[in-house]
Amino acid sequence: MTEIRLRPGDPAPDFTLADSEGSQVSLASLRGQRVIIYFYPAAMTPGCTKQACDFRDSKKDLSDAGFAVVGISPDSPAKLASFRDRDGLTFPLLSDPDRSVLLAYGAYGEKMLYGKKSVGVIRSTFVVGADGLIERAYYAVKATGHVARLRQDLGV
Repeated sequence: MTEIRLRPGDPAPDFTLADSEGSQVSLASLRGQRVIIYFYPAAMTPGCTKQACDFRDSKKDLSDAGFAVVGISPDSPAKLASFRDRDGLTFPLLSDPDRSVLLAYGAYGEKMLYGKKSVGVIRSTFVVGADGLIERAYYAVKATGHVARLRQDLGV
């Protein structure tokens, strides 16, 4: 498995994925605004819930600063809808069941989990500029504290 690592200045890989309602959402449709795309392993798990709720709680400040937020995981649209409803999530959650977008962003592959190597979703966040280029890339982030660090880095 070739390891992809996107860097600032790289074009953000375009995608079209189903959201929690089954509607198609593409990165191209968000062009013209700055977008925070975050990849997480599984809806309704403790770490992913913490991270999603941190984004939810920061959404107004991020929106006011000109950022849209999109979460992507391999979960089905039905599971994403349950996650959204359970936790009052107010931004699109997209389903990438074949992991093609995760792979394109380098957010799926070998990782360390509890001291053991495994293959899975690498919790990662990208800031995509209005021009479609990567502004920031964060790989292997922790669920707790990541949104606060991101806000600090973006001055939000």
